[in-house]
Amino acid sequence: MRGAVIHAPGDVRFEERADPVIEAPTDAIIRLTATCVCGSDLWTYRGVDPITAPTPMGHEYIGVVEEVGSAVGTIRPGQFVVGSFFASDDTCEICRAGFHTSCVHRIPIGSIGSQAEYLRVPLADGTLVATHELPSADLLPSLLAASDVLGTGWYGAVAAEVRPGSTVVVVGDGAVGLLGVLAAKQLGAERIIAMSRHESRARLAREFGATDVVAERGDDGVQAVKDRTDGLGAHSVIEAVGTQESMMQAIRSARPGGAVGYVGVAHDVTLPGEELFYSHVRILGGPAPVRRFLPDLLDRIQAREIDPGKVFDLELPLGQVAEGYRAMDERRSIKALLWP
Repeated sequence: MRGAVIHAPGDVRFEERADPVIEAPTDAIIRLTATCVCGSDLWTYRGVDPITAPTPMGHEYIGVVEEVGSAVGTIRPGQFVVGSFFASDDTCEICRAGFHTSCVHRIPIGSIGSQAEYLRVPLADGTLVATHELPSADLLPSLLAASDVLGTGWYGAVAAEVRPGSTVVVVGDGAVGLLGVLAAKQLGAERIIAMSRHESRARLAREFGATDVVAERGDDGVQAVKDRTDGLGAHSVIEAVGTQESMMQAIRSARPGGAVGYVGVAHDVTLPGEELFYSHVRILGGPAPVRRFLPDLLDRIQAREIDPGKVFDLELPLGQVAEGYRAMDERRSIKALLWP
């Protein structure tokens, strides 16, 4: 098969890769219907995360099951499936508590690489969720979004304890932040303040449910939130960037007793203990346990209650994956969808 391989910062190639095979009895092989480039892939593309050898890329995927291992019991060839960016068994004590990305047997899909024509999915019974029937073509972008960015934005909202009638701030206007807006709306937030200075992203944020858009960042952004909340701050804040500035902006935008859900992959973030101690702000985040939310999210998508696929503003053949990376790196695209 062919797939994306990164050789050095800025150097993504579409080249021959070994066809996946069943390596463990719990594996499944799927033929990918669609995959995409993630904002977190850009950390590697930009050289922030080191590259020590040519590495397959990608961790978001939907497709049709081609083959399953002898121990797979619930997933069958011919089913259309959506999976998470971490394989998990869905049965260990940590999974049962809802934190599948810390499963005791977890395997990162990014280490296998889903920007390809086929994918081996470990722990198939616990990782993959089948749709009720083969979905129509117009639902494919939204189903693909569920495999990471929708589930991650949703987890950010849940971690931030979004409640009906609450005020929510979303720091970050990439795909995850925008879908954090959608999640906050679905969970009943009354006021949603999106932090964005890009017209197209702000427009989509409003379409997903944002009531306010704030362009300021850092301390100015915090003050803009306080000005809109009687000086108190928001009940809930979703942090979807992963930098020192974005994390502090999120924490300082929350009111005492409020909560921050952080889902941006943190890079060189240091938290000031004394400030946190006196803030009375709760913090929860980390790699989103997308598998926890997949059944509900797929039902909402198939019922056409939500359309998270709108975050894909660029569609390319898989062979043009390098252009997808360039477009997102240069902020010409929010998120690039790849058709094998």
